Formats: sequence, structure tokens, C-alpha cells
Amino acid sequence: MKIDEMSNNNIIIVDKYSECFPQMLREIKDCPERLFCVGDLELLGTRSISIVGSRKTTPYGRTISREISSKIARRGITVVSGMAGGIDSCAHAGALDVEGKTIAVLGCGVDVCYPKNNWELRNQIAREGLIISEFEPGTKPEWYNFPQRNRIISGLSESTIVVQAGVRSGSMITAELAMEQGRNVFAVPGNIDSQYNLGSNKLIKEGITPILTVGDLFDTINIDPIDEEEAQVLLSDSEKIVYDVLVERGEMTVDGLCFVTGMAPHIVSKLLTVLELKGIVFDELGKFFVAKK
Repeated sequence: MKIDEMSNNNIIIVDKYSECFPQMLREIKDCPERLFCVGDLELLGTRSISIVGSRKTTPYGRTISREISSKIARRGITVVSGMAGGIDSCAHAGALDVEGKTIAVLGCGVDVCYPKNNWELRNQIAREGLIISEFEPGTKPEWYNFPQRNRIISGLSESTIVVQAGVRSGSMITAELAMEQGRNVFAVPGNIDSQYNLGSNKLIKEGITPILTVGDLFDTINIDPIDEEEAQVLLSDSEKIVYDVLVERGEMTVDGLCFVTGMAPHIVSKLLTVLELKGIVFDELGKFFVAKK
């Protein structure tokens, strides 16, 4: 694509000697010579955290990815991901849900949408965030491009969070690259009987810090915690029922919550897991869940 054609497509070239080229990216091995960009270039200079995971995922993974992304974006931190289906798309969407900022790093040209059904998300990121790629416009999404682009995802970010990943997956490559680059790596624990969690659980087994609550994440990377007023705004109707019971009654068992709320045990357990990850409740001695006040 010629320069004038790039201009017509709102594509801007940023080489590594440019003032707006991200300093963190300059520090990595095999720093890209240039980036093709569409959107808000100022995001290249912002504090960023990447969220990555499998294309094939579960409702749990999609929910958690979106929730964590929203919390990070609310703190003014840019969410970086790869715009793939599954976890990546949910990470971008979570930031956009709260009018936060997000960067999509592509394994194809910035004028190419992959996957094809992500056109709406792609266009929203172009309007409200930033799309970047080291590959020239028009480059197709060949499989060998994605491991290469992963070093940019981790390189832009002070921390990388893995949410559901297979043992041999692009997300695991991103985590390994982040560690090589000296960045923080976190993983969300998942069911041990699910193939979607094998990689993320393996990272935790090998010593990567698990994310048990978003509050714990914020403490680790020095972000102000969520306050109670904000927590109330962010709760779904079902989550608020459980939260209000805990505020009123204090420590309770899962069975006690089931009795009071009339909800089934598996529903209560799922809600408590989400509330824990939001940093709003915590598990004491494996028996009681207590609302943080």
C-alpha cells in the first residue's frame, strides 16, 4: 500500500526513532522497526496491562476477562490484547464498556479484520482506542505472524494476565515472552478438569502469581483499590443480592447463603467466585465469605 493510500485509510506509520514510539517497546529484544497505527497514538505512551487467553473459552473465562479489563480500564490503565476471538475480544470489550482505552495488536495488516466477525469491535477500537501492527497493510493473518506479534503485546505492557489458556498456545508464548522481558505475569486459576485452564493453571504451578481477587492485583501493581460505592455500581442483580446478604449478616457459609437467597449451591458458588475476583468478598479459612466494607 502506498503512502497516499495509507493516508486515505487513516493509517499512520510510527518508526522506533519517533518520539511517540513506546519506550517499553524499545527495550525488548527484536524491537519492531515501525508500527502501522489506526486510532489514538497517545495511547502508545500510557500505562498498559495486557490480557490474553484462548480463542475457545468458557462463559467463566469470558466473564472474568471482561470484568478484570473493566476494572483496569476504570483506573485509567490501557488494556492491550490481540483482538482474537474469545478472551482477547472480551478484554477489549471490557475496557470499552466503561469508556476506557484499549490497544489491539494484530497479526495482520491494520486494514485487515481478523477474525472477520470482529468488524464491529475493530471499528470501535479504531474510533475509541488504537490498532497497531508491525505488518504492512494488506498482510493476511497467516498463522506464523501471531507468535511474532505476541512479543509486542507483552512488550507494551508492564504486566500480562493470562485468562484460560491451553498448554501449547499463543497465550503461553506471550507469558513466556513477558517473563523474558522482565515484566509481571499473572494467571487466573480455573477448574482442573477443563482443558481450557491447563495452561493458566500450569503457570500458577510453576510460580506465577494467581489472581484470586482484582484487589490483590491492584495491590501488587500499585493501583488504588475499588471502593464500596463503585462496587455497588458494578454488581449485577444476582451479585448484589449475595453482596447485600453478606453486608447485613457478616460471615456466612455457602449453605447459609443458599438458604437465605433461595439460590442453588452452584449458582451461589459461581457468584462468589466472580465477587472474589472483583475484590468485593473474600474467603476466610475456606468456609465463610465476608463482604469487604
